[in-house]
Amino acid sequence: MRIAVIGAGIIGITTAYELAVDGHEVTVFERRGAAAEETSFANAGVVAPGSVTPWAAPGMPGKVLGNLLSRHAAVKLSLPLSGTDLAWMWKWWRACKLETYLSNRVRLQRLAFYSRERLHHLTTVLQLDYDRSDGYTVLLRSEKDSRLVQPGLQVLRDAGVAFSEINAQAVRKLEPAINPDTEFLGGIHLPDDEVANCRQFALLLKDKARDLGVKFEFNTTVAQLNRDRAASVLIAGEDSPRQFDRVVMCAGLASAALLKPLGLKIPMTAVYGYSISAPIRELLNAPRSALMDERYKVAISRLGNRVRVAGSAEIGGSLGKHRASSVQTLYKVLHDWFPGAAQIANTGASVQLWKGARPMLPDGPPLIGESGVSGLWLNLGHGSSGWALSCGSARALADVMSGKAADIDMEGLDIGRLG
Repeated sequence: MRIAVIGAGIIGITTAYELAVDGHEVTVFERRGAAAEETSFANAGVVAPGSVTPWAAPGMPGKVLGNLLSRHAAVKLSLPLSGTDLAWMWKWWRACKLETYLSNRVRLQRLAFYSRERLHHLTTVLQLDYDRSDGYTVLLRSEKDSRLVQPGLQVLRDAGVAFSEINAQAVRKLEPAINPDTEFLGGIHLPDDEVANCRQFALLLKDKARDLGVKFEFNTTVAQLNRDRAASVLIAGEDSPRQFDRVVMCAGLASAALLKPLGLKIPMTAVYGYSISAPIRELLNAPRSALMDERYKVAISRLGNRVRVAGSAEIGGSLGKHRASSVQTLYKVLHDWFPGAAQIANTGASVQLWKGARPMLPDGPPLIGESGVSGLWLNLGHGSSGWALSCGSARALADVMSGKAADIDMEGLDIGRLG
């Protein structure tokens, strides 16, 4: 089949590759000048399937409201809040019921573990060389942090994830560069989790997809799809639409606007995240792998010769406006744990500041599969877990499109979940 993939982030790239593996003729349309330029560009890079759980969880609304006024709160609201944001928040609140949460948690983790398997398979078979390291440690500053993390540990037990609760001394053995002046309780070590550079992987896989015949058209904006023939793609600046047998929507947040004229109202909004990346100043002062500050929900990752600090969840505002307190939280957490790790003092240009729009659905899991409109397929709404879910989502979609059963149960991952 001739298939158009809209979007060349990590979801679009993996989707295009898997469809090409199955022998389809694939064209990828991307509005940016290169692959992985938006949400996939500078995320934390953590691949921890057991930690991929829905935002919509019992008790979460109270936690969010209770911390809104905190300078270093993990979740923030920014003005203006659009009607889309407010409608999303209402649906999110309704999805925080225990039964809904438990169902969506199972769906997400099923996909996340499968996706990690597929990531490792592709890395090995294709001999992809990108920045990555094994191990992931959740840092607990206090007894309160330890108490709050216990429900999450039960989730890991239920999922069969290997982990160990360790004291501060044991954490320091794993990460000798941790600030000796920072007192903390201990941590949760997950040896099978990892950190890896999402954008590097996407660029390498793009080249492999090209080798299979995938065509990439960058600086190309899809203006609209046709309701009567959804596999008809009109490119901005062109007079007539291009015809395909299938179209797969992988355009992240931009997907909602393209789908709305077709009668598909996807309740997706931007939950913004931030990161700072900087060259390592001294190897002995840098982290060895990935860590998460549980209190501030900020990840510190070692990606080759760079340190990346990523976190925050901001609803409202705009992509171009940086919230100073969110950026300050990243610097604070880095200084607390690894004050000598990165070249950040008086260097300015060497520090890369990034803000990305995570395309999040209110209840958590993405939408993968047929849209209900003939010829149009969906692979979108992965939120803050796009990197952790990408490889599995793409393979599953390709299998279903080819008429085969996916390697995992796809229950609840299609558009029917939205009712």
